[in-house]
Amino acid sequence: MKVDVIIGLQWGDEGKGKIVDVLTPKYKVVARFQGGPNAGHTLEFDGKKFVLHTVPSGIFRENSVNIIGNGVVVDPVILMDEIRKINAAGVPTGGKILLSKKAHLILPTHRLLDAAQEAAKGGAKIGSTLKGIGPAYTDKVSRSGLRAGDVLHPDFGKKYAALKQKHLALLAQLGYPCSGVDEQEKEWLRSVEHLRTEFAIIDSEYEVNELLKQGDILAEGAQGSMLDVDFGSYPFVTSSSTVCAGACTGLGVAPGKIGEVIGIFKAYCTRVGSGPFPTELHDDVGEQMRRQGSEFGATTGRARRCGWLDLVALRYSIMVSGATQLFMMKADVMDNFDTVKVAVAYSLNGGVTDRYPYEVDAPVEPIYREFRGWKKPISSCRTQQDLPQELLDYVTFIEQQTGVPVKFISVGPDRSETVLR
Repeated sequence: MKVDVIIGLQWGDEGKGKIVDVLTPKYKVVARFQGGPNAGHTLEFDGKKFVLHTVPSGIFRENSVNIIGNGVVVDPVILMDEIRKINAAGVPTGGKILLSKKAHLILPTHRLLDAAQEAAKGGAKIGSTLKGIGPAYTDKVSRSGLRAGDVLHPDFGKKYAALKQKHLALLAQLGYPCSGVDEQEKEWLRSVEHLRTEFAIIDSEYEVNELLKQGDILAEGAQGSMLDVDFGSYPFVTSSSTVCAGACTGLGVAPGKIGEVIGIFKAYCTRVGSGPFPTELHDDVGEQMRRQGSEFGATTGRARRCGWLDLVALRYSIMVSGATQLFMMKADVMDNFDTVKVAVAYSLNGGVTDRYPYEVDAPVEPIYREFRGWKKPISSCRTQQDLPQELLDYVTFIEQQTGVPVKFISVGPDRSETVLR
């Protein structure tokens, strides 16, 4: 039995939630392995729309097991609010969500630190979601964080108070106001009590490996490969490992247990927040992509930057994670374009390169290959034979350039609007 891994290959927002939802009938177990409530996995089915931030996307399938792994950082308030909304929609969650003891907790003061540190950067802001993700991972690496398993121990209050005081001292140094933290703390402690009394808080590495003996597991990543803390466009990155290797460290599974690596990408590119974006469009074409693709962050609500597909970055992400198959999302967004462009190389420092450069702030000029648009709606297509030849030509070129097959094309947001190849 293997752990199949779903990862985003761009700057996030690729549509991973829909793919997990589509694939989950094949898997009893779905596990999140990194990130936190900065994720916004959107699922649409039966006329309903859900946005998940922490809960794994398998939650809507009956008899599923959904594991929040040790590599995730968890805000108890956001998690409990998310569960209440799922329950209010008539979806039971009891016994279906397991939380790793080793998952780190986001405190109210982590959120304040996130805001204070982002404000201190001034014009060099990275575009944080201000959910406390970075400061929580900082405490993890500095060996001072609180973990979910700590809520089960009698000295939890003492540990929490010590970490809170450390954060308040840092905020005082930054001159950042702490008003409202006491009220936030009350809600946070109530949510922690719900975790302690109502949740299965487990030794997830043992549980994952035992469940793996019974069947394949689907590992769900958050954000995108180009936001990886090591391999992304640093420093404009997230604070965790978003590539395939993160599934091993974020769940406690050996590299030899990894099976299929499913790379998700859009038919074009988007990015939220600051950072390099070589194919970004600042014209009416970019605005058309944003409007037709409803490109506004599910977590932040911010308008996403839009541009043509970047094969230099895509090949790089595929290489780093060893993607074995590709899933193209939002092909329908491109229905009305006369031409569709894709960057195949960069002009950089007087030369041409097909490698993603270390110097992410260097002036890069994309070199494009242009295709005819398909100029027809594809949302009703359900087989490859239904798809227009212009789209199939585009997909074939991507396969030739990446060396990886495109197995799935999304033609709309609903789980039914899919074409398997």
